[in-house]
Amino acid sequence: MESKLYVGNLSYNVTEEQLRELFSQAGAITEVAMIMDRDTRRPKGFGFVEMATQVEAQKAIEMYNEHELDGRRLTVNFARPKEDRGGSRGGYGGGGNRNRY
Repeated sequence: MESKLYVGNLSYNVTEEQLRELFSQAGAITEVAMIMDRDTRRPKGFGFVEMATQVEAQKAIEMYNEHELDGRRLTVNFARPKEDRGGSRGGYGGGGNRNRY
């Protein structure tokens, strides 16, 4: 069973270390990942916390969904599997050159 959590509505000031410290109160953590903008390297306001077990993940949801951290009310739930978006983004074959003649 899945034990990876989506953590949304994060303040841009929250660090991975703060998330690790907070969620460790619910159990053992396997991994913490803050999602950053590729270009600016600034946080995007969400991340993922992987708990060691599904029981600990469920406990973390119960403890921290709607929990206020740095003035923001967190959204915590089980992470959905990454969808296959079918093909790459950008590159050749994109729009913009249709009806050229």
